[in-house]
Amino acid sequence: MLMPKRVKRRKQFRGSMAGKALRGNTLSYGEYGIIATEPCWIKSNQIEAARVAMTRYIKRGGKVWIKIFPDKPVTAKPAGTRMGSGKGAVEYWVAVVKPGRVMFEIAGVPEETAREALRLATHKLPVKCKIVSKADLEGGVS
Repeated sequence: MLMPKRVKRRKQFRGSMAGKALRGNTLSYGEYGIIATEPCWIKSNQIEAARVAMTRYIKRGGKVWIKIFPDKPVTAKPAGTRMGSGKGAVEYWVAVVKPGRVMFEIAGVPEETAREALRLATHKLPVKCKIVSKADLEGGVS
């Protein structure tokens, strides 16, 4: 699973996901990509599942870029624990995704192969997505 090697602080506040993605909203490496259309936390295991789905379908052809990284710790307290006595332990790591964020990119495969691989990856993610090409994003993200 993806997670930071080390962090400045072990536990974080929940934060807000208001607004659109200001950075990471263009295709910078590949020809096709997946864009989030709503805000969401994406767990490290969901990112890995999407990556595996894509690479299995393209059968070692082409190249895949993951443009999100789970650097936010999410804590949870055990079930059946009473209120109080501090914040829970870190359970998993998430990547904060805002609308318009490019999450995955793919290149080096034909268009129909790329679109199908990205479609399979979107089923592994907990957020509504849109498959885009470099030509779609020339005018900017809608």
